[in-house]
Amino acid sequence: MTTDAVLALEDGKVYRGRAFGAIGEAAGEIVFNTSMTGYQEILTDASYRGQIVAMTYPLIGNYGVNDEDVESHRPWVEGFVVRELSRLTSNWRAKKSLDQYLKENNVPGIEGIDTRALTKHIRTAGAMRAVLASADADPDRAVEKARASPGLVGRDLVREVTCAKAWDWPTSGRAPEGPKVVVLDYGVKYGMLRQLEAVGCRARVLPASATAEQIAAERPDGVLLSNGPGDPAALPYAVETVRRLVESPPGGRTIPLFGICMGHQVLGQALGGRTFKLKFGHHGANHPTKDLRTGRVAITVQNHGFCVDIDSLKGAGVEITHLNLNDQTLEGMEDPRRPIFSVQFHPEASPGPHDAHYMFRRFADMIREKHA
Repeated sequence: MTTDAVLALEDGKVYRGRAFGAIGEAAGEIVFNTSMTGYQEILTDASYRGQIVAMTYPLIGNYGVNDEDVESHRPWVEGFVVRELSRLTSNWRAKKSLDQYLKENNVPGIEGIDTRALTKHIRTAGAMRAVLASADADPDRAVEKARASPGLVGRDLVREVTCAKAWDWPTSGRAPEGPKVVVLDYGVKYGMLRQLEAVGCRARVLPASATAEQIAAERPDGVLLSNGPGDPAALPYAVETVRRLVESPPGGRTIPLFGICMGHQVLGQALGGRTFKLKFGHHGANHPTKDLRTGRVAITVQNHGFCVDIDSLKGAGVEITHLNLNDQTLEGMEDPRRPIFSVQFHPEASPGPHDAHYMFRRFADMIREKHA
């Protein structure tokens, strides 16, 4: 037995398919992800809060779901769209099927639609509000619900995904004896914490609402600003905290700072820049990014719908370090006066190529040089 489902967009476009995962309804911004694998990491990436994700690769679910490849404690996507859900789960690490995993976590999915046509439509018309419905698959009602749903602009979704209290990584208690890094949790992926551990750092994760004084009280050797969902312009409290850390740190102690994705956008605002919404965002594991200092091109993992405006940083004393080769948008910057840098892409990968892992080594080296 199969259940009918629809994916309805706010512009009236409707795609009909079959339901999998949870039977129900979800609203969110529809985006596409170009990764061939890594659906489990994508599902559990908190940056996808408020979004329905469509995978461009045609067959999804063939290796099931395991206990190791998660980026947080739960899935965060609002809904999941695939061309074909694999009926076969074949991997020695698999604990359950993708269908079962989404059912258990109340995430609705739809399969059997033309994801190529959907992707081309999003590229042309832009990311937009959508509803994925299987409990009530009436297309007209679904379109109206999509039009009535909230978009991402102006929404602070970080408050919905950040931790409630501070915690340490690794949770096993076998933390390295290296530098202490405070991680501001805007929706942090476990992959970032794993990479900090890999370069010899111990991580202390703090809620996104942590003040500059609370951060300084931890006596960190460095601060990492994590990834996260929603509109970076809706986070004035986070921007003010980072501005304090940069311009007037408590106790006058300058702390090396590294921003990733949302953290990069928050830092950009703290340095005087502005952010804007991209037409359809960058989501996938095959985005070419150029390091302007070395000329090196890295294939990077990306997941963002907003970007820092390069022109808004003119006169701020910021050096642009990386550009996206697809659309020339800002991918990296640093403050030459202070031990501060950031990137828009995801150097931790998870999933994706490991070309940019070196960014964590750079951060660890910066910390050690600062405290030598």
